[in-house]
Amino acid sequence: MQHDLIAQARTWLAEDPDPETRDELAALIDAGDTAELAARFAGTLQFGTAGLRGELGAGPMRMNRSVVIRAAAGLAAYLKARGQEGGLVVIGYDARYRSADFARDTAAVMTGAGLRAAVLPRPLPTPVLAYAIRHLGAVAGVEVTASHNPPRDNGYKVYLGDGSQIVPPADGEIAAAIAAVGPLAGVVRPEDGWETLGEEVLDAYLARTDAVLASGSPRTARTVYTAMHGVGTSVLTAAFERAGFPEPVLVTEQAEPDPAFPTVAFPNPEEPGAMDLAFATARRAAPDLIIANDPDADRCAVAVPDTSVEGGWRMLRGDEVGALLAAHLVERGASGVFAESIVSSSLLGRIAEKAGLGYEETLTGFKWIARVDGLRYGYEEALGYCVDPEGVRDKDGVTAALLVAELASVLKEQGRTLLDLLDDLALAHGLHATDQLSVRVEDLSVIADAMARLREQPPTALAGLAVTSAEDLSRGTDLLPPTDGLRYQLEGARVIVRPSGTEPKLKCYLEVVVPVADAAGLPAARARGAELLAGIKRDLATAAGI
Repeated sequence: MQHDLIAQARTWLAEDPDPETRDELAALIDAGDTAELAARFAGTLQFGTAGLRGELGAGPMRMNRSVVIRAAAGLAAYLKARGQEGGLVVIGYDARYRSADFARDTAAVMTGAGLRAAVLPRPLPTPVLAYAIRHLGAVAGVEVTASHNPPRDNGYKVYLGDGSQIVPPADGEIAAAIAAVGPLAGVVRPEDGWETLGEEVLDAYLARTDAVLASGSPRTARTVYTAMHGVGTSVLTAAFERAGFPEPVLVTEQAEPDPAFPTVAFPNPEEPGAMDLAFATARRAAPDLIIANDPDADRCAVAVPDTSVEGGWRMLRGDEVGALLAAHLVERGASGVFAESIVSSSLLGRIAEKAGLGYEETLTGFKWIARVDGLRYGYEEALGYCVDPEGVRDKDGVTAALLVAELASVLKEQGRTLLDLLDDLALAHGLHATDQLSVRVEDLSVIADAMARLREQPPTALAGLAVTSAEDLSRGTDLLPPTDGLRYQLEGARVIVRPSGTEPKLKCYLEVVVPVADAAGLPAARARGAELLAGIKRDLATAAGI
């Protein structure tokens, strides 16, 4: 076994094109570190929900140039097998470690395979890549990013020519094509021959961002903005300037791209402590709201002044922002279909129904939401919003930020705030309170064990609320294809449990709906919602053994 492992590592080492990972792997072989080698060679990174995503390092279970070259070669083979020879593949990348290298390798492989390749001019937000695919008439797009994962991670996200992320069966077929790639020496990788795009593609995207705003709408909201050490600053500030909003006050410590993400434990606005510098800046600048993007700027977080919380600022939940944007679009006379994933708040459905609009639920991820027929607006509770599906068929943290700022400006002119509008929605539809139980693990078997335990012994009650139905989503439903998840309906509540598709996490999504008779009843309804959510979280953790 040990001999086989060393032999496998030596074979990989012999064809690794990257001096950095060659040295890393050689050191592990020389040290006889079989535990680490076993982890690196336990299989291959699986091409799935977000394409590829994993920790940087040598070996097939890490993100590296060898893995990326194979992925690009497999994607090229898939495209050519479907008659796309000579088609254009657009490649974007963020500012993480090795992103530019992986983008260049992808361009070389596509060029060598007889496709045309064009690389975005510099590290830019993922939505710019999603826009460029349709704008340039590409047959596919690749974004090198690990979004809001830890600093040592990177990833590889694939889009097809409709500008949407891949879904089954395409992901499985591309995975099979990657597995069929032979020795790397056989993958043609010229030194040049691809195009590096100029700023005109970004200019076209920025011109399109104006489309999300109503003509003549107020643009007075003042913002503090953080890019979370990612690529959002230059694009978002340019979009705000074009639209005529006040220049955002930047969280200077996090404004420039830095792959080390030195001021945050995880570069995700949802993680504890990630917004602390933004809150501190807001306490000095006294803006109307805080806007944060994640490192590739496809997500948008919003915080608002709230005197009832310590520090005076409160992060809105993704579900709250999702409902606010929906209400704003309804007020503006939007038509079409509103869509969300099954883990997001049921409030969106109630808003759409009252407005006479279509509504659809999808599986988790914008690869599903973006494919809804007639989509006008889609959102997911994890801070993702698609507010211009004709321009970007994916979540877009820049256009979402513009729309939030417009809504805040409209309310400001009325002497009101985003919190006031949330109160209105609670009175109109009931208080929809959501929370999440999220458990990060080192050992993935913990997640598998928890899912198995819940399948074998589903809870009959949570927080004293009877479970009225328990669905195993792996069997599919009338409206949804199969997915690894569990859904529980309770009396006045809903719970969904699923493994994360992008991180080593078990995620449990909780929602309770508390009726509210009048404004005077809102504080009691909020207290009751918080009490129920805490009880559900406690009882669910016990039931899952986590």
